[in-house]
Amino acid sequence: MAFCSRCGAQMPGAANFCGACGASIHTQDAQNPGDFGAGAVPSPEPLDYSIVGDNLQIARIRLKSGQEVYAEAGKMVYKTPNVAWDTRMTGHSFGEKLLGALRRTVTGESLFVTFFHANGPGEVGFAGSYPGRIQAFDLAPGQSILAQRDAFLFAQPTVQLSVAWVKKLGAGFFGGEGFILERLAGPGLVFIHAGGDFIDFTLAAGESLQVEAGCLVAFDETVSYDIEVAGGIKTAVFGGEGLFLASLSGPGRVVLQSMTLQKMRRELAPGKQGGDEHNALNALGGIFGQSED
Repeated sequence: MAFCSRCGAQMPGAANFCGACGASIHTQDAQNPGDFGAGAVPSPEPLDYSIVGDNLQIARIRLKSGQEVYAEAGKMVYKTPNVAWDTRMTGHSFGEKLLGALRRTVTGESLFVTFFHANGPGEVGFAGSYPGRIQAFDLAPGQSILAQRDAFLFAQPTVQLSVAWVKKLGAGFFGGEGFILERLAGPGLVFIHAGGDFIDFTLAAGESLQVEAGCLVAFDETVSYDIEVAGGIKTAVFGGEGLFLASLSGPGRVVLQSMTLQKMRRELAPGKQGGDEHNALNALGGIFGQSED
């Protein structure tokens, strides 16, 4: 049983076009985002894009006729008139639409995704909702990454967006990202957004990295992720860095952010006092506040 990747309607096995929206099956090639079914997905046509700006970046996507991307609702900045858009829930049945909506809610995303389809050469631009940077991942078939909640910006239709659960109890409680992560599986290009600047690591097998909980943006699914206590009690209470660190072990890629939403809210708070922020009260408060980002 096949389903149209543009509208989700059921298609007969020998059909060349979707009877609901008229999309050609040859241009679809089972390009199904997230909840639109399964099957072998070929590598998509290369996407022409550029990321411009500094800490308020915009991704400019130059689509060829027939090319399509899907995005988190509300992330579009502009588009040319020959780029059509269609906002909908994913899934080809009412039950799958509700399940997809629930999954997207727990990852911090909106209930809908928006598809952008070029009816001729056109351009569309996307940006995040707060100061930060945009990172592109070119995923091979079968390759996947895990990203923090609400990091997803947009992707090619062959990329599957789903929910990933933190496997270890301690990492879920104290890891800064909670129990819910976003899983993005290839093939295709996917773009994420996070705060401040990015720093990129490629860990070899057995190589480890300790990171302030909450600064972790994305990592390959091959990377092991756990939480450990940061030094002694004196360091945790008076050092101002919090009590827990994320411990990452290779092999795989790790992307970190220099600014979290929690830090940004704290700095912009109307009642913020001057002076040294590395004090015992802030450190103890970080134990219970690290899972807010």
